[in-house]
Amino acid sequence: MHNLELILTLTYGLAVALFLGYTAFRLRLSPIVGYLLAGFLLGPFTPGFVGDQHIAEQFAEVGVILLMFGVGLQFHLEELIQVRGIAIPGALGQISAATVLGVAVGYVSGMGWAGGLVFGLAISVASTVVLLRVLADNNDLHTPGGHIAVGWLVVEDLFTVLVLVMLPAIFEHQGSDPTAIALSLLWSILKLGLLVVFTFVAGQRIVPWILSQVAMTRSRELFTLAILVIALGIAVGSAELFGASMALGAFLAGMVVGRSEFSLRAATDALPMRDAFAVLFFVSIGMLFDPSMLLAAPGLFLATLGIVVLGKPLSAIVIILALKYPLRIALMVAVALAQIGEFTFIVATLGERLELLGERATSALVAAAIVSISINPLLYRRIDWLEKLMLKIPMIERWNATVLARRGTLALHPAKDDANPSVEHTAIVIGYGPVGRTVVRLLRNNAVVPTVIELNLETVRQLREANIPVVYGDATLRPTLEAAGVTHAVALVLGAAGMTGSTEIIRLAREMNPKIRILARTAYLHEVFPLQASGADVVFSGEGEIAMGMTELILRHLGATAEQIDRERDRIRQDFLGGSPTSALFERLLNGRSPTPPTTDSGTPSSHSDPNPPSQPAGEEATEKS
Repeated sequence: MHNLELILTLTYGLAVALFLGYTAFRLRLSPIVGYLLAGFLLGPFTPGFVGDQHIAEQFAEVGVILLMFGVGLQFHLEELIQVRGIAIPGALGQISAATVLGVAVGYVSGMGWAGGLVFGLAISVASTVVLLRVLADNNDLHTPGGHIAVGWLVVEDLFTVLVLVMLPAIFEHQGSDPTAIALSLLWSILKLGLLVVFTFVAGQRIVPWILSQVAMTRSRELFTLAILVIALGIAVGSAELFGASMALGAFLAGMVVGRSEFSLRAATDALPMRDAFAVLFFVSIGMLFDPSMLLAAPGLFLATLGIVVLGKPLSAIVIILALKYPLRIALMVAVALAQIGEFTFIVATLGERLELLGERATSALVAAAIVSISINPLLYRRIDWLEKLMLKIPMIERWNATVLARRGTLALHPAKDDANPSVEHTAIVIGYGPVGRTVVRLLRNNAVVPTVIELNLETVRQLREANIPVVYGDATLRPTLEAAGVTHAVALVLGAAGMTGSTEIIRLAREMNPKIRILARTAYLHEVFPLQASGADVVFSGEGEIAMGMTELILRHLGATAEQIDRERDRIRQDFLGGSPTSALFERLLNGRSPTPPTTDSGTPSSHSDPNPPSQPAGEEATEKS
């Protein structure tokens, strides 16, 4: 019976979460709203099927571990260093303001000082998932305001990790004398230091070695399993050996893997597992929501929501303006952070375990999360209106004009990064076999910068030693193509015939960059049309290219002119390969000739053209032999 309850809870939980998450997405809301509502529908406070809360909590524990592993994996100290002057004081200031307000609300609501502190800490941190989604949807992720918001969020994430360590050390000894609490806190800090040192010293030697050995097998299943074992193993080891939280261990495991050459592949391979368990985490939280608690204490919910959507943003605006940044950046950061999500529930769950938070507080947090996450995208799209409204206040208008004059208009413009590359022509080559090597060489000779996507670890290391840009990962996954720069590349070359997932690669690349030219290679003619249907501009078939090469040799032997040979090659390409006007660009690239001189935004032609291009045919056999 227990197994049946497990299967039913898992099946119903994921199915309802899928339906409501999709519905929320179609309504331009975060899918998290749907997941929380799915948990509410499966909880004990609604009619119909009731999921097993204990089983859901067990899945949620795994979800927390994988969520924290993902946070550590994507933690980039460079992002924080770039905006440390505003992100560190700003985040700490906002956290302090929100925590003080939360303590006051909690104390008035009967939680006591300890419960109010945990309640305030829970509402002081925003959702990483929601913030990144809002910034990306509004094309603000790669702007100064977006960079500040991300750095701000990194500080909040680090702060949450410390909270998860400190709360048990302080409140598990509640009622003891201050000396005992201080010693417990000191001992926890010491164990935390030992855990960090051990994880990074031993982990940076052992973890990359393990992943390297597993990667050599070329088995995706084994690599995914290795990532899961490392995340769970370090998380459990942190709890068993050092007395730290499993969430902290998972965060450190993510940081260790993230600093290795396997970071991108680990992220892409672990994402499906992390996302599935994260959904169950939100479902388990939604199951705790009791509407009767809101009816019994509506003031607690309204006060919580007020802190999240008014108190936190206002404190952020004051801090950012005080640090002499423009009003628009202050509004972007403040509104993006005006919501609560996964870290709120992680802290709240710990507060429940320590018997500091009750059902009323949890229900208020769930309701405030649903509302704040739902309205956050709508509020963000009103930033222009808010800016115009606030600039009508003379004092703010003068302040903003002074700041812009001091910092210049660059303070509001997108920063130079991957979204705005300085390299004019880039191309992506998937696979570094004989054809891939030749294409990379020819592209470099013609001032086109190639980035290789490769799953052979030894090949990746050789390319890095040769200073050739390379991404170690699966090209069928969106993050891998993003890391390779598909959004601004002029060409994508599939350099291996019979490549697994070729149609998915082409579809993703076309979706991410509709203007990209896609050149694919296949061995057989019957594989040409499926690749073209997926979005490939030109598909080179071994059978077709051999036929063209043979035909050309026969025509030359019979004394045909160059014009006749060219006409016949075009006809064969049209018959066999369904050639398109864009095929000339790739044929010239593979022949070692420069592409037709592209023009800049001003219409000036590029200077990479060749006045005397060779006439060698672009046959597959000739390309491999070169």
